[in-house]
Amino acid sequence: MSSSPPTIEITPAIQLAPGAEQILASVTRGDVSDLQEYRLKLMAYRLQLVAGFDDLLSLNAIHFTPFDYQIRAARTVLRRFRGRGLLSDEVGLGKTIEAGLVLKEYLLRGMVQRVLILTPPGLVEQWRQELATKFDLTDFVTNNDNAFRQFGREAWTHFPQVIASLATARRTEHRKIITAQEYDLVIVDEAHHLKNRSSVSWKLVNSLQKRYILLLTATPVQNRLSELYNLVTVLKPGQLKSPREFSRQFVVRGDPRLPKNRGLLRQLLSDVMVRHGRAQISLQLPPRRAHTVQLSLYPDEQALYAGITALSRRIMADQQLASAHRFGLRILLREAGSSAAATYSTLRSLANVSGLAPHHKQLLSLAAEADSIHKSAKADALKKVLQAQAKAGEPQSKVIVFTQFRATLDLLADLLRQWGYEFALYHGGLTTARKNQAIHDFHDHLPVLLSTEAGGEGRNLQFCRVMINFDLPWNPLRIEQRVGRIHRIGQDQPVDIFNLAARGTIEDHILDILDRKLNMFELVIGEVDMILGQLADERDFAEIVLDIWSHSESDLDFASGMTALGDALVGARDSYQRVREYDDALFGEDFSTE
Repeated sequence: MSSSPPTIEITPAIQLAPGAEQILASVTRGDVSDLQEYRLKLMAYRLQLVAGFDDLLSLNAIHFTPFDYQIRAARTVLRRFRGRGLLSDEVGLGKTIEAGLVLKEYLLRGMVQRVLILTPPGLVEQWRQELATKFDLTDFVTNNDNAFRQFGREAWTHFPQVIASLATARRTEHRKIITAQEYDLVIVDEAHHLKNRSSVSWKLVNSLQKRYILLLTATPVQNRLSELYNLVTVLKPGQLKSPREFSRQFVVRGDPRLPKNRGLLRQLLSDVMVRHGRAQISLQLPPRRAHTVQLSLYPDEQALYAGITALSRRIMADQQLASAHRFGLRILLREAGSSAAATYSTLRSLANVSGLAPHHKQLLSLAAEADSIHKSAKADALKKVLQAQAKAGEPQSKVIVFTQFRATLDLLADLLRQWGYEFALYHGGLTTARKNQAIHDFHDHLPVLLSTEAGGEGRNLQFCRVMINFDLPWNPLRIEQRVGRIHRIGQDQPVDIFNLAARGTIEDHILDILDRKLNMFELVIGEVDMILGQLADERDFAEIVLDIWSHSESDLDFASGMTALGDALVGARDSYQRVREYDDALFGEDFSTE
C-alpha cells in the first residue's frame, strides 16, 4: 500500500524568488519527497539567482527607464560593495533611484524582507511616493501613518518595511526597540546628518543590526575629513582603521579639511563610494524662469482674511489651546491664502470642536462670510495668466495649475468651464485608472491640467513647460517637488513658473524670502533640502513660519521676523555652496562608475 505524498504548507513567510517556477513545477509533479528536500531545492534556486548581478531583475519590474549611470551605480553596490555603499552623486542626479534599484533587486531575489528607511522629516512621504510610483513597492508604512501610530512602539516590530524620520527613530522611547530588531537592509537619506560620531543619530545607525546598508548624501564631508571616516565606519567598520590611525595617515596635521596620501585614500574609498557629477554625465536642462504675480484681495476677501488671522492669533496666544489645535489653525491659515471656499469647511469643523467653544460663534460667523464670497481676485489673476499664455504660446502649449485644496480645485474647475477652457482634473481622490487617464488626456489633447498636490507626486510632466502655482505650500520642499514635475531630464523647452500671491498674506511673505532672497526657483532640484539642512533650526519650515507669525504682535513684527528668516536662509545657502565646492575638490571624478 503506497503512502500519500507529504503535505507541504507554504506560509506567507516563505517567498519564492523570480525564476523559481521550476520549483513549483517539481512540487506539482511530486518530485520532492519531503519538506526538507523542498527547502533545499528552493535554496539552490535562490543561490543561482544570487550568484551574479550582471543582469538586474529589477529593470523589468519598474515603471520607468533609469539612466545608464544609475544602473551602473546599483550594480556596483550589489556586486563590488556587497550591499554596503555610500551613494554620493551630486544633488538632482537620482541617488534615490539608485537606492531604489538596489532595494528592488534584493526584494525580487528574496534576499531582503525587513527594511528600514531613515530620512529627514520632510522627505518621508516623498520616499513613499517614489517607491510606490516608480518601483511598485507599496507595502511600506511611515511613522506618520495612523496604522503605525496605533501600534505605538511595537510598530517597529510589527511592520517589516518602514520609512521613518531619523528624528523620530532616534528618540529614546524608539531607539531601544529599533536597535533590538534585525534588518536586512537599512537606507539612510541625507546621511551627512551622521557626520558626528558622538551624535545620537550616528550612534543609532551604527548600532542597528543590519545585513546591508546604503548611505545617501551629496556632501559626505562638510567641515572635516573625520566626517568621512564616521560615515565609512558605519558601512564597513575597520575599512579606514581607527580614528587616530586615519587622522595620522590621511589628514594634514593642523588642517582637518586637507587630505594627504590621496591615492591610498581613494583606493580605500573606492570599495564603498559611488559619486557622479553633473559634468560627467552631460546633464543640461533648459532655463527656468519664475514670475511673481502679486495681487490685492477684493474687500470682502480681505475682511475674511483679516478676521481669520486675528482669531487665529488670539487662539494661538492661549498656550493650552494652541498646542491642541495648532495643526488645524495652520491648515486654516494656509487655506485663507488660497480661497474663501477652501476655508469654509475648516471653519465649520473648528466651530464644532469642544475645546474652542468660546470661539464657536465667531468661527461660524467667519464660515458664513466665506460662504457668501463669490469672487476671487486670485482666480481673476489666473484667468489673465492663462489668456496671456494662450495668446503667446504655441497651439499645443500645456499649462499645469496647482492648488493644495480640493475646495479651491472645485472652484477653479467651475470657473475654467465658464471661461471656456478644456482641462483635465487630477486629485488624490481619483482611482489610479482615472489619474492615468487624466495625465494621458493632458498629454494628448487638453491644454490645461488642474491639479491638487497629488499631481506633484511621482508624475513626470516634462511635456509641459508652464506651471501656475495658484497657492503655495509653506514647505519649500513641496514647492520644489511641483517644479520637479516639469523641469527635469527630458524637458527641452524653457520652463516658466507663475506664482500668485495676495499682498500681505503669510504666503506672500514666504514667497518673498524664497524667491527674492534665496532665489529658490533658480536652484537645482534637490538643493533646497540641502540648504534647509544647514539651518540651525531643525524644525519643519512651516512650523518655523507659524512660530514667527504667532509670536508677532503686528504685521510689521511678522515682516521683520520673516526678513530675519530670509537672512538665515541666505547664510545657509552660502554655507551649502562652500560645502559643495569642498566636496567637488576633494572627490572630483574619482568615484564615478564609468
